[in-house]
Amino acid sequence: MPSKVRIALDAMGGDVGPAVVIPGAAISLGRHRDSEFLLVGDRTKIEPELDKHPKLKAASSIVHTDVAVSMEDKPSQALRRGRKTSSMWLAIDAVKKGEADVAISAGNTGALMAMARFHLRTLPGIDRPAISAIWPTMRGKSVVLDLGATLGGDAHHLVSMAVMGAAKASVLFDKKRPTVGLLNIGAEEIKGHEEIREASEILRARNLPELDYIGFVEGDGIGKGLADVIVTEGFSGNIALKAAEGTARQMAELLRGEMRRSWMSKLGYVFARSAFQALRDKMDPNKSNGGVLLGLNGVVVKSHGGTNAEGFAYAIDVGYEMAHYDLLNKINQMLNREGGALRSVQPAPEDVS
Repeated sequence: MPSKVRIALDAMGGDVGPAVVIPGAAISLGRHRDSEFLLVGDRTKIEPELDKHPKLKAASSIVHTDVAVSMEDKPSQALRRGRKTSSMWLAIDAVKKGEADVAISAGNTGALMAMARFHLRTLPGIDRPAISAIWPTMRGKSVVLDLGATLGGDAHHLVSMAVMGAAKASVLFDKKRPTVGLLNIGAEEIKGHEEIREASEILRARNLPELDYIGFVEGDGIGKGLADVIVTEGFSGNIALKAAEGTARQMAELLRGEMRRSWMSKLGYVFARSAFQALRDKMDPNKSNGGVLLGLNGVVVKSHGGTNAEGFAYAIDVGYEMAHYDLLNKINQMLNREGGALRSVQPAPEDVS
């Protein structure tokens, strides 16, 4: 456990850049006094924001670059144009060199994944990384992965994600043996694609000591919180995420419209205001911000590009906890102990897309 958690921030990432990144870092520093920040980006844009937060300024240093990856860049373009010079690359490079414990960016997701995978490489036994995030549920929170890092996945990939997701859940939720479920179209063992059924057979047969495999979980089981960790391949995971976010916004708009429809509705809102506020807080996407790119030889966190300062602070908090509780070492230990499970199926071919 490091005495100081060194956090590299891509200050130019996201829709706004330093105007969100810097105040977000100041909020997180207030919660984690043992943080140090490496702010990577255009010094002329960073310093005016940093001057507003003296405590953060005292805990920060700046790495100047005026090259930034745009939200429209394709991953291949970002690698060609931004490699070794962009704020995103230099934040990842700080992790590679051991100058930072974690890199955080609100920039282009595809570019971040491509750069992180190219520069940091994957852990032994891991073929492809996965984006994992915290999902608010009726029982609290769950870790869900993969949310779109790569499309498709064989049994080896699904089992490795189960191990990595369990490691993250044990860190965040302080559970020695988190429950793990595979997302499927039904709970019956005969349902789903062959690779999902094969992964399920492996997890049941191995009975891994650091995770409790509970079987298949249907889509509605995510929100119910049926498992601490929900595992799926990136195509299905990203659709599930976007569908949930869209439904939450739809419900919020419908509820807001109904509250304004009549004076009786407005009066009812007055009496139920605290309940509505509690619901809003639980469903606030900013409070679940911060997707960890699991499977890399280093800790990288992706923030929503359009988040506000509070939301970016939550992404920093996730990165802080991953570094503070040594997630990378924990994943390595679990992969080594459960190597037989990962070797029991042939690994997927290297994804070069």
